[in-house]
Amino acid sequence: MKVSQLYVYPIKSLRPTALSEAILTPRGFPYDRCFMLLKVEAGENGSPSTLKNMHIPHFSEMSLFQTDIEFPKTDNDCGRVIVTHRSPGSRESQKLEVPLQPDVAGLEPLQIVMHRSPTTGYDMGAQYNEWFSERFGYAVKLAYLGSHSREVLGTLAPGKRKKSLPLPGWTLMSTEGIGKWLNPMLATAIAAKAICMIQEAVQEKPPLINAAFLFAVLAPVAVTVSYLLSTHSPEDRITFADCAPYLLISETSVSNVSARLPEGEEMDRTKFRPNIVVSGAENAFEEEFWSTLTVGPDLTRLFLRGNCVRCQSLNVDFTTGQIGTDESGNVLKKLMKDRRVDRGAKYSPVFGRYSFLDPAGAGTRICVGDEVGVSQKSAERTVFDWPGLSN
Repeated sequence: MKVSQLYVYPIKSLRPTALSEAILTPRGFPYDRCFMLLKVEAGENGSPSTLKNMHIPHFSEMSLFQTDIEFPKTDNDCGRVIVTHRSPGSRESQKLEVPLQPDVAGLEPLQIVMHRSPTTGYDMGAQYNEWFSERFGYAVKLAYLGSHSREVLGTLAPGKRKKSLPLPGWTLMSTEGIGKWLNPMLATAIAAKAICMIQEAVQEKPPLINAAFLFAVLAPVAVTVSYLLSTHSPEDRITFADCAPYLLISETSVSNVSARLPEGEEMDRTKFRPNIVVSGAENAFEEEFWSTLTVGPDLTRLFLRGNCVRCQSLNVDFTTGQIGTDESGNVLKKLMKDRRVDRGAKYSPVFGRYSFLDPAGAGTRICVGDEVGVSQKSAERTVFDWPGLSN
């Protein structure tokens, strides 16, 4: 199998920028979903206005905006996102250039919550807000994430522990069982005893501080540090992406969807919003049993941790910015027939896999044409787990 396409979405829910290569980071491709749009909703009875997250299933007109990226060429160049908007039926287009790495000094901070995972963004200001507002026909703000990020909720990320695990036998002393408390305490007891023995050997008299006192002082610290290390890891953070740093799909599975459309029509793979597209899979949807992939000459590992459950965005007609009126507007319904295969989201069809980078691969490069291998499979499908989103 090979990497056939790479995509980055500098502004969430707008059309993507295709790449021939990209740098892998624990939080996704650089500049992926680093901006998002928010609708300004007027308050009632004199109350302040509120901001509503804009996602393509609810704001299908977002599909009329195409993005391209000019990456920084020098240390003093911040790069730019070039946004192109074309109204349905129009031959003319309008363009806006947005700095890819804006200076946030002086920008108003915004509190943004996506899928119950909060973060802070920055209001890009009137120049950009007014351009988007004019094209949407209602007030909109463009938000920049900056150096902030969001937590991956549930157990999707590799650093997250399972919520419910059996405790009998050997698992009692694992970090997943009661061992997450006993292990640091046991280590502290051994360390305290060793310190006292060394002190006694050096001084040739009883130690000034006994092992029991050292244990009482150090054990709470050890347990706290162990807990923090086990529950918080650097790869467990994301941008304005929905649930994971990467979304991976298979060309073979896209072809399966195309076969459900009238003869001669093909499913636009970008409607699935992938970052990485893999070609050469033998069977459609076999990726749902892939656990670990290796990519490129460095055999960089990607951990496939969850299924992507689908919504109305698959039915959007990119030429009109509306829900399709022909068979392309029934893609979600077609997938409902046999793709509701995740018991964590039993009312939604599955297509694609949420993926995370092995931290050891941070900084490596992925290219179109790179070989892809399956190094680990699972006997069962994963279960979607994001608090408040599972159904």
